[in-house]
Amino acid sequence: MALIKSISGIRGTIGGKPGTGLTPLDLVKFTTAYAQFLLQRNPGNKKIVLGRDGRMSGEMVRNLVVPTLQNCGFDVTDLGLSTTPTVEMAVKMEQAAGGIILTASHNPREWNALKLLNEDGEFLNAEDGQWILDFAEKGEAVYQDINKLGTVRYADEYGQKHIDALLAHPLVDVNAIREKNFKIVVDAINSTGATFVPALLRALGVENIVVINGEVSGNFAHNPEPLPENLVELCSKVKSENAHLGIAVDPDVDRLCFVNEDGSLFGEEYTLVAIADYILSHHKGGNTVSNMSSTRALRDVTEKHGGQYFPSAVGEVNVVQKMKAHNAVIGGEGNGGVICPELHYGRDALAGIALFLSHLAKSGKTISALRSTYPNYIISKNKIELPEGLDVPKIFAAIQDKYKSRPINTEDGLKIEFDTDWVHLRTSNTEPIIRIYAESGSETTANNIAQKIIADIREEIKK
Repeated sequence: MALIKSISGIRGTIGGKPGTGLTPLDLVKFTTAYAQFLLQRNPGNKKIVLGRDGRMSGEMVRNLVVPTLQNCGFDVTDLGLSTTPTVEMAVKMEQAAGGIILTASHNPREWNALKLLNEDGEFLNAEDGQWILDFAEKGEAVYQDINKLGTVRYADEYGQKHIDALLAHPLVDVNAIREKNFKIVVDAINSTGATFVPALLRALGVENIVVINGEVSGNFAHNPEPLPENLVELCSKVKSENAHLGIAVDPDVDRLCFVNEDGSLFGEEYTLVAIADYILSHHKGGNTVSNMSSTRALRDVTEKHGGQYFPSAVGEVNVVQKMKAHNAVIGGEGNGGVICPELHYGRDALAGIALFLSHLAKSGKTISALRSTYPNYIISKNKIELPEGLDVPKIFAAIQDKYKSRPINTEDGLKIEFDTDWVHLRTSNTEPIIRIYAESGSETTANNIAQKIIADIREEIKK
């Protein structure tokens, strides 16, 4: 069993003892703390939007969370089976005090979580998240009497409202997409992508759609994180169906990756790169943001269009804050997360699909040919386990001193640049490890950089 309490939300495996798993008592406690946070933030707004992905535990969790919110005096707009970006947009459309998405994102089926939003439909910052954690442990909630209980309104129209907003985006070209007569295979990973991705594709004029893992059961056909080792079936299906491309999303539809017509992977790091290229071609000189563990290719594409690239600390809230600070026209994360601020400040796979297909259709290229137009970088992802009680800041300071002649960024751990190569070290928020990501145009070089840094860390640990 596992229960991870962090400033970005509460997630855990279903069952176990309270405090060790995501149990009914834990769900009530943290939902209550969130409700109290909203009450002290904006006492006059008693509206909350809620939606869930297709997980097996979703309905059970919903049936604990909604009555708790009602008992705190909130009126709940329940979207039912939905997506993370749809809930985010609905919070603003409803002018709600906040929102909750019941999803553990890319985690396996035994997990679920409370993803918590502010009144802008964005994830909470560190200070707000800490307030909720503190209240959950020490605060005393007073629930409402019978005359002040909140209500529930079921609202299944927001999936279509989300799609309508995408169709209205000036860079989404439905006619260009329709004329290409794309055949597309979708891996919906047995969650709400099975409903909303085909609906979007049909609205974009795509008629030939093949859906695999399309039953919304939450019994995921494979590990739901859209990584290469989990997309073997999709790659094979794209080839056997002679499709133009494949699309994979995660269970809550905020991450997105593509498969080329030959069954090879477009690369999740390049989802954002390609979409940024398209956006920047219409916003010359526009700025971009991604977290500093993402590919350098976004910086290359941004500078090609005359804009400036800004790295952020890892985490969606950090990307959003940096995007706002630099008025970025597009941003996101290298895990296939695309943030289009003209729509909302949240990762949105549906927005990514609409913009990418517009780009692909208007390019006149196959998807593999489009991929070949971008710089080809390889990221080597590694980690090293830490002895208990290790002084990590001291280790990082020693590594920084060793490479002090190189450009260094300490905003989030330690990032060191070597011409067009880089390495990023950061501690995990949930495990006693240091993650070491290194990127180069050569896989061998990327691996060698990572291993050299790992050796440096081990040497410092021995001292």
